[in-house]
Amino acid sequence: MPRAIWSGAISFGLVTIPVELYSATSDHTVHFNQFERGTSDRVRYKRVNERTGKEVDYGDIVKGREVEDGQFVLIEPDELADIAPGRSRTIDIESFVDIDEIDPIYFQKTYWLAPGKKEYGKPYALLAKAMQETNQAGIATFVMRGKQYLTAIRARDGRMALETLYFADEIREPAEVEDAGAPRRNELKMASSLIESMSEKWQPENYRDTYTDRVNQLIKDKAEGNEIVVEAEPPGATEVTDLMEALRRSVESTKDKGGRTARGEDKKPGKRAKKTPDLSGLSKSQLEERARELDIRGRSKMKRNELEKAVAKAS
Repeated sequence: MPRAIWSGAISFGLVTIPVELYSATSDHTVHFNQFERGTSDRVRYKRVNERTGKEVDYGDIVKGREVEDGQFVLIEPDELADIAPGRSRTIDIESFVDIDEIDPIYFQKTYWLAPGKKEYGKPYALLAKAMQETNQAGIATFVMRGKQYLTAIRARDGRMALETLYFADEIREPAEVEDAGAPRRNELKMASSLIESMSEKWQPENYRDTYTDRVNQLIKDKAEGNEIVVEAEPPGATEVTDLMEALRRSVESTKDKGGRTARGEDKKPGKRAKKTPDLSGLSKSQLEERARELDIRGRSKMKRNELEKAVAKAS
């Protein structure tokens, strides 16, 4: 059982439910230590008094905020805890809103909420069931690790998840972009057709952090003295004059798994076509690796659909 990172209670109306908070996600980023180039000497950070040059123990460090030029107000950790709403131990639900009304730009990080003790399971399950049936999320605030969070508490498969949200004044306005004008009707139709041909159900397990895989492979190759495989340069921007042609070729090259064209038309019957490998499920980087194995010339300048055709032909 993972360790709770926060414990307290959900409060709404006159109801209080003790809960514990757990992280719902994990970070698989490859973390490195730091070394001085050309040596095996580790580089470490120290907390140093800038006046004396001596290292300071963590317990002797307090927070400070500059209020005037060169003048600081020093704050003790206990003083911050004393002024926290609910003394940092209450998630106060202020209202319920339809979960679909919250713009995804406000979502920050997801946590799981669990009953604090077994005997609180019934009111916990009741709140979760009621929110799920009404499609409502509880909007609440609470303090964790010296910071107040705006949150949305929602139901998911009989359990409650807490989503930390950005406050309204933390959301930046979109950058000003000059009006590029309305697209042409045929371009819009072709772009819509391409989107439809690439549409599928959301299945997160189909996606993988390939960059982390490459970092791990880089570490392994260097440790074993192998040749380092360099990723190809990204494709250049599509010229405006070639936009329609690029859209057309993209639509034609995109076929669904049932052997139908992007427009949903059956392939014409006739002479049996030569069987070619199905490469539609491969990413561009995977196609480039196959092209490298097949020694296909000019592969670094090819677009994805060109790589697919070249690899299929060479295979």
